[in-house]
Amino acid sequence: MWLSWKMQSPIEDYALVSDLHTGALISRSGSVDWLCFPRFDSESVFAAMLGTPEHGRWLVAPSSPDAEVVERSYIDSTFVLQTRWRTAGGEVLITDFMPVTDRRANVIRRVQGLRGTVTVHQELEIRFGYGEIVPWVSQGTEEGVPVLLAIAGPDALLLRGPRLRATDHRHEGTFEVSEGDVVDLELVWYPSHRDKPPAQDVDEALDSTISYWRAWGASCLDDGEYADAVQRSLLVLRALTHEDTGGIVAAPTTSLPEQFGGARNWDYRFCWLRDAALTLEAMMTHGFADEALGWRNWLLRAVAGDPEDLQIMYGVAGERHLPERELDHLPGYADSAPVRIGNGAVDQYQADVVGEVMVALEKLRGHGVTEDSFSWPLQRALLGFAEKHLDDRDHGIWEMRGDLQYFTHSRVMMWAAFDCAVRAVRDHGLSGPLQHWTTIRDGLREEILARGFNRELGSFTQVYGGTEVDASLLQLPQVGFLDYDDPMMLGTVARIEKDLLDPHGLLLRYRTANSDDGLEPGEHPFLACSFWLVEQYAHGGRLDEATRLMDQLVGYSNELGLLSEEYDAENKRMAGNFPQAFSHLGLVRAADALQMARGEAGSYESIARE
Repeated sequence: MWLSWKMQSPIEDYALVSDLHTGALISRSGSVDWLCFPRFDSESVFAAMLGTPEHGRWLVAPSSPDAEVVERSYIDSTFVLQTRWRTAGGEVLITDFMPVTDRRANVIRRVQGLRGTVTVHQELEIRFGYGEIVPWVSQGTEEGVPVLLAIAGPDALLLRGPRLRATDHRHEGTFEVSEGDVVDLELVWYPSHRDKPPAQDVDEALDSTISYWRAWGASCLDDGEYADAVQRSLLVLRALTHEDTGGIVAAPTTSLPEQFGGARNWDYRFCWLRDAALTLEAMMTHGFADEALGWRNWLLRAVAGDPEDLQIMYGVAGERHLPERELDHLPGYADSAPVRIGNGAVDQYQADVVGEVMVALEKLRGHGVTEDSFSWPLQRALLGFAEKHLDDRDHGIWEMRGDLQYFTHSRVMMWAAFDCAVRAVRDHGLSGPLQHWTTIRDGLREEILARGFNRELGSFTQVYGGTEVDASLLQLPQVGFLDYDDPMMLGTVARIEKDLLDPHGLLLRYRTANSDDGLEPGEHPFLACSFWLVEQYAHGGRLDEATRLMDQLVGYSNELGLLSEEYDAENKRMAGNFPQAFSHLGLVRAADALQMARGEAGSYESIARE
């Protein structure tokens, strides 16, 4: 198996393991091809996913050419991965995990003999600095256990396990595992100026990690038809959340292409306010009040300061400087260049963001969460920012890199921000200029209906004065701008179906060939948009269509329940960064909408309030 490497594995063949600080992607062939230590947005130590094995990877798999994976799954509701391999000589079970809550940056790979005797191959190529820096490596023993130490600048990696031999700037070796044998390998990162961390008690780390994830998953409020998919999606959101700061990254990867061989490759290892707000709502709805408050506190800390400095995204701890640059030494996934780190969209003005934040915090108030001396004044400051920029064009939800426009979705989300402000004063007794905010809200509504709806086409449009539609228009009823079955909404849905559905029934964000987004046309359907369509169908009375589309979308999850950003149905492969928080958020909302439409167990919101 290990000798046959010629290109990156399909995106859908990867598994995620996480320690709530960072995450590793492990291919079906047993190779850790992407890992950043110690945080999601740190420089990678393994980057083969964006290049070749020479850019860093850690392979552990049977060496026999006839080796095959016969089963791969997480243990229950955990991120402890188990892969059962079979060869002519026997079977082994490899358990991969990152211990949680122990303040240690490490990956553990346990190899257990199940039957017969299997020769296992290990190959380690450590490349700090996104595959560019070859470390100084030395080997020795500690208490009779072989250790390998790799150091370059501030970074050190220590491997404990069977001894390896140096071969052409990598280290490899084999070991035999017979029935009943257990071989543990631990790779731990630490700052190179500190002492080596002691060996991990693997049994204890495994037990505590399984216990943590099981307890967290058991708290999920969901017993509907898609309960397993909802639970796994919420687990993904938790796995992408930094334990200390509460910041949730959009994905643990960068530059997995939206179009294979193209340039739509972005770094998603940052925290978008939009995603954080939607995650906050999903977590509260499904019973995770503490997590929701943690995300609220991250959000409030991140945006604290002069409202004029508001950004659409921040670093994991709220960092604001996220410059975009290209890594020319990496060829990219499926030769999709450039590989980018940082994200230039951080400097964009996206007018919808304040609305998304206000909607989420209004939902928290609806759940009985009271504002404190920090949260409501900060929201008032955000409303002041929105009012100051009331007449400004923006880049829109899809981070267009073309000319600024009046995006209908953005204007509706501005309306939503002031609608939430009005309700905060009227329904919750908070302080604020009620009449002034009411006037702004009502003025925005009149403007949107006059300029964002094309009466000739019978549809809302992507931008004022335009004729194109955009999948983000499906969010208009989600924030209460109009009903799901309003004739204007139904006309918009019909136009979206006509213009944006691909031959496989999946929804594009917009027609890239007809939109000024600053890039060459072409991308695959964005899964979150199709989940929004499920939500629209469910609330609009088209329950059979909602169910069919939901089943199709859930079916695109890999065997571990993970979803990417986009899906290429023609070639049956995932595209875009992976796993993608926005896709899993869309799944949760769509499942909730279906359950509510069917009248099963009532609204999740009422369940959560109880």
